[in-house]
Amino acid sequence: MSVNITFLGGTGTVTGSKYLVQHDGKQLLVDCGLFQGYKQLRLRNWNPMPINAADVDAVILTHAHLDHSGYLPLMYRQGFRGRVHATAATCDLCAILLPDSGHIQEEDAAFLNRHGYSKHTPAMPLYGKHDALVSLDLLHPEGLGKTFSPIPGWKATLSSAGHILGAASVLLEVAGRRILFSGDLGRPDDLLMKPPAPPPEADTVLIESTYGNREHPQENVLAELAPALKRVAARGGVAVVPVFAVGRAQALLYAISQLKARGEIPHSLPIFLDSPMAVHTTELYHRHPDAHQLSSSDLQALKHVATMVETPEQSKALAKRHGPMVILAASGMATGGRVLHHLAHYLPDHRNMVILTGYQAPGTRGATLANGGSLVRIHSQEVQVQAEVVQLQSSSAHADGQQLIAWLQQMKEVPSQVYVVHGEPEASDTLRQKIEHTLGWRAVVPEHGSTWPA
Repeated sequence: MSVNITFLGGTGTVTGSKYLVQHDGKQLLVDCGLFQGYKQLRLRNWNPMPINAADVDAVILTHAHLDHSGYLPLMYRQGFRGRVHATAATCDLCAILLPDSGHIQEEDAAFLNRHGYSKHTPAMPLYGKHDALVSLDLLHPEGLGKTFSPIPGWKATLSSAGHILGAASVLLEVAGRRILFSGDLGRPDDLLMKPPAPPPEADTVLIESTYGNREHPQENVLAELAPALKRVAARGGVAVVPVFAVGRAQALLYAISQLKARGEIPHSLPIFLDSPMAVHTTELYHRHPDAHQLSSSDLQALKHVATMVETPEQSKALAKRHGPMVILAASGMATGGRVLHHLAHYLPDHRNMVILTGYQAPGTRGATLANGGSLVRIHSQEVQVQAEVVQLQSSSAHADGQQLIAWLQQMKEVPSQVYVVHGEPEASDTLRQKIEHTLGWRAVVPEHGSTWPA
């Protein structure tokens, strides 16, 4: 019996990662992500998967970002009751991210219904907080480097991928085939995370390609961030910083703490972290000291550089304060959450600034801002963009094209097949060409919904 992989997401786009491995009537899903960005992608979340969720035997998560884990509550609602294997840190992060995702969707639907902004009556969340909470019972922590059996006769081993707390690559061994899923690979020079572990030997590799068509600048995030913050502070403005609550928020807080300690930005510049999820995530860095490279003193500096904003009332009160100040709030692509209210409030004033800190998927508000849009739609209203928009080029938590090739080059055996996934079409095809021309390996960019041999 052959081993096949069906690409149910994370192909032709950076979101919705779902890779279904099938052999001898058994089914395992690597990653279980939500689609984000363009409306036509988001609508896929409302469509049932082309398989019966109850028939999936197990899930392995590479990490906790919602584009890799956020579909899990829907899987549970559809009848899935198998184990979800992940690192301990990923399990802890999912316990924060998934209920928060459900809560935000409930809040957004309630807001639309209150103000009559939705075409649907009533607007419904994709799933709610309760759906997310019950799905957490399926999580089962696994140690890095320790082989486990997600399905009888199948073996899996997790290795560190850098990127964010708990992120892992997955080596799956079934019917004599070794399949390596890179997951999202971090950078070797990341502010917070250790470099990704070298890849194990494999017959088939699925490699991410988020930045497959570009290289990161030599300049580091501190050198980029300092002049932007000095500018906005000098004119008494407010910097709104959309951040991913996991990883990016902590990296930015650490960078700001370093800049204040060096005297490169005013020590008195008020910083606010307006995201309960990011606040709780920051605590996990203390719980998992081996999963990152920050010292205890670094963590203390990171924690105390900002005022932690947790309640909605505290968040709303920020609008009554005068600048200068910096507000970090989720989500990182401005797709939802508290950052939308701050953007609606501060975008129309030229003294203010928006600092984009990572990849902005096409179709998101973050991408509209990054591309110089003069209007951005927030809660069904068009908001004028008068604020300065700064996009940091050096803050990405993803390896670039050359770093991805360097990671693959560490493999001592040439894999028989490489599938290039998790990238926009240009990025994926550029990396495919690099793999074929630089390494001389066979590489393919699979289409959404296609099935290929492992």
